[in-house]
Amino acid sequence: MLPHSYTVDSLSQSQDLASDILAASTPSNISAACSSVESFLQSHSPDQCRHFFSITFPSLICKLFGFGDGTAASPVQSSLPPNGWVDIISGANDLDLAERVFSLLSPSGILMSSIFAVDKLSLVKYVFPTERLPEYARFMLSSEKDRSALSNLCPFLKGKIEEDSLRGSSYEVRLNVFEYYMFWLSYYPVCRGNNEISAVIPIQKRNMFRLKNWTRIKGFPGSNKRDSDQKLECNIYIRLLYSYLKTFVPVFDLNAHQPYRSSLLHYGNGYDGSVMTRAEFVVNVFVHYWLVENDFSPFPVVTAKSFGVAPPFRTAVEEIPPTCGLEDVVKLLVKYLNLSWVTNGLGSENYTEYGESPRWKTPTSGSSFHVANLSLRSLTSWNTLLQRPLYRFILRSFLFCPLGSSIKNASQVFSIWIMYLEPWMSSLDDLTDLEAALNGSVKDVKKEESSKSRVCGYTSLWQSYVISNYLYYSSLVMHFIGFAHKFLHTDPETITQMILKVMSILTSSKDLLVLMKNIDKGFHSKQTGPGSSTVNEYTRFAPSIREQLKDWEDGLCESNADGSFLHENWNKDLKLFSDGEDGGQQLLQLFILRAEAELQAVPEKNLSEALKCIDSLKQVVSNFFGGHVIKPIAFSLELDQPHKNRDELFKPRGARNQIAGSMKYKGDWMTRPVSEDEVAWMAKLLINISIWLNERLGLNQPVTNKDKKENSESVSYVDVSEEDARNVAGPGDAARMMMRGMVMVCGSVLQLMRRYGVRVNLRVMASKKFLMLLFLYFLFVVLKRIVTRMIW
Repeated sequence: MLPHSYTVDSLSQSQDLASDILAASTPSNISAACSSVESFLQSHSPDQCRHFFSITFPSLICKLFGFGDGTAASPVQSSLPPNGWVDIISGANDLDLAERVFSLLSPSGILMSSIFAVDKLSLVKYVFPTERLPEYARFMLSSEKDRSALSNLCPFLKGKIEEDSLRGSSYEVRLNVFEYYMFWLSYYPVCRGNNEISAVIPIQKRNMFRLKNWTRIKGFPGSNKRDSDQKLECNIYIRLLYSYLKTFVPVFDLNAHQPYRSSLLHYGNGYDGSVMTRAEFVVNVFVHYWLVENDFSPFPVVTAKSFGVAPPFRTAVEEIPPTCGLEDVVKLLVKYLNLSWVTNGLGSENYTEYGESPRWKTPTSGSSFHVANLSLRSLTSWNTLLQRPLYRFILRSFLFCPLGSSIKNASQVFSIWIMYLEPWMSSLDDLTDLEAALNGSVKDVKKEESSKSRVCGYTSLWQSYVISNYLYYSSLVMHFIGFAHKFLHTDPETITQMILKVMSILTSSKDLLVLMKNIDKGFHSKQTGPGSSTVNEYTRFAPSIREQLKDWEDGLCESNADGSFLHENWNKDLKLFSDGEDGGQQLLQLFILRAEAELQAVPEKNLSEALKCIDSLKQVVSNFFGGHVIKPIAFSLELDQPHKNRDELFKPRGARNQIAGSMKYKGDWMTRPVSEDEVAWMAKLLINISIWLNERLGLNQPVTNKDKKENSESVSYVDVSEEDARNVAGPGDAARMMMRGMVMVCGSVLQLMRRYGVRVNLRVMASKKFLMLLFLYFLFVVLKRIVTRMIW
């Protein structure tokens, strides 16, 4: 037990230190505050630091990130200039000050060692503000039904949700010191990106698309491209993020930290389970704050259903795009975590195969890596934690990018996607700048030489990566083509270059292109028995890819986004290699035609470069599909009238009163998206009834030549003999003859319908006009009967 005088002294010192930190807004004051913190922690043992972490540490977090007036729950005053230490260092470009603050917060500093010592003694617990949690977590925490499943579905919240001691009816998130610091570190870029934080905001649906935020992006320091005179060493947030990832998240020899995981074998004496526990917490808190955050489907569908969770927030945040300005942090996170695939997948000789023995030998880099040895499995890398959240993060950015806004944020997300498509281009050399900034040393002048000498490109050893992430190479490409059509008129040069970049990656290696086509054939193959070896090898991946497609794109389709180019369910079956109307080949052909027309309006000085880009795109698309670029398109292209405004042609689908009346749907009328003049639930019901009737009547089957021949040879009249005519007696026989005649007439009608491709379609009854007329007729009949009874 501490002496009373010493306890009072520690309390007063902590209060004075907190006041000094809150008042520090100049480089000299900030440096002095850092020295005071280090001096206090060095002169006090961990069990004497309770007051420091109760009073001073929250103030340090608030001042570091600019979270208001000294309490972590206080709101950010967006009207005031940023006064956080991170913002001050970035704005002043002060290298000495950056080194001073980084020394205090670095993983090897006195502050972090004190944090771990205090957490080991469980001296301090914090209550994290509920309004600063990711949106889905806030909704679920307020729901009594979903609260119990939240900790199981969110790994970084497991065991941290407890009942409020003051208000028994509410629940709160309690964290230790390290967890509390990591939560605020993750929340900072989200706070800066949203720029709409308030003290306690009611959970309600925000303005769709947050157009203001996407048009005027306000990211954290480092989210935008750095000026030529700004030093990486002064980007304190990126340096801290990289240092924490490097220290707390192992990527080299990942299996050494989890030997024979999920098995009955005992761990070795040197195994420390806290390493992987801490690493998984850090990765999950970053992923959920930056990638998942406001996603209305944050968890895998099967997992959510197993816990009986039906997200109550889908209607509130369904069409909100991800937070803007997260390019640098997400790119660094993805690049660093994907190194685990390189070091544990390609750099080592051991893989962990799901359902097999704990480890098995793979061929060396010089031998061929046969696809039969691969499966979509639980990988020994961090990639499995990234796949679904990152896919939905990218797709939501493209689908929900608002019309009329800048595509700056979408282009930043595009760069993240491109980096993910080319993991073979990443290596430790890419982090040389951060390593130099972290160590305070000069960059290695041989970096460029080593990069040039390094062989970069797809090899057969990357097959497992492409197969497990195949939707990034197929489905997401189709969605991006729709995005390109949607925004082509806003910036034709940039959009064309983006399409060219994607197609260039897909055609950069002949082996990669062959692998993609083989997977596509296997995905669409209905062959189950022995046959073609090429198809059979990849057919077994189809169920897993189809399950991924259903799960990763849960609730996301182009019909939800205003002004979208694609129609609902056009990409439900991976049609990148299809040459149909809704396939990738014709959509890319149409894009090239439109881009050529749009680029005619660019300035003359840029026209030659733009036309070269189009020529390169034609060549790449031709290589991708193995034929000519421009082929005859199945559907007619109507020329635009000269007097039509270009903005009118790309008007959002919601504002269709003026132009939608003249537009005709060119696909199957039965499966077209539900329009505004129809009752949605009734249209779906009548469509199902119509499909059932067409199947029962055989109207879906085309008429063959054999059927036509039989119909032509069939007797077109009935010869009734005189004797048969005399035997007809009574109304029963007459009724039977009439019934047979009606059956013959119906059969003839069905034959004519099959011949001319006519099908039963009850969908017209779902029209609001039809239902209104039916209601008015019913009302007229009722009123007529009432009036008739009153008269009599």
